[in-house]
Amino acid sequence: MTALDSVDLELLRALVDDPRATVVALADRLGLSRNTVQTRMARLERSGVFHSFERTFSTEALGFPIDAFINVTVRQAELPRIKAELARVPEVLQAHGLSGQVDLLVRVACRDAQHLFDTDARILAIDGVERTETSLAMGEVIAYRVAPLMGLARPAR
Repeated sequence: MTALDSVDLELLRALVDDPRATVVALADRLGLSRNTVQTRMARLERSGVFHSFERTFSTEALGFPIDAFINVTVRQAELPRIKAELARVPEVLQAHGLSGQVDLLVRVACRDAQHLFDTDARILAIDGVERTETSLAMGEVIAYRVAPLMGLARPAR
């Protein structure tokens, strides 16, 4: 990951304020040339600062109103293969490796309770998965965000 200088941080703050801002709009806002902004955006992208340019939208709008988290315990030696098999399950939105008693936290979207039951059964059927525990998401309390961190970020020297 690249060290961020003060111009990079200002560029990121501008993107937090307006995620759809064009390069020209960002250049105007920051008082930089279009080429400078374009070059910095490309460097930030190459260095992994941006997670994704994919638009996020409601899974409920797609017909999947059930949001759940599945704690998955696995045989550690088989984790790379299990990860690949999880990625082939379309209901899996996201998965995180964890430290502690649970190995993976898997977020899924499903149509109804039966669909959730079937999705959990598919995950449990993956060779190397030892146990699952499912929790329904009752509602998002705090959405993924980075804006509050912007005030804590320190530019590289």
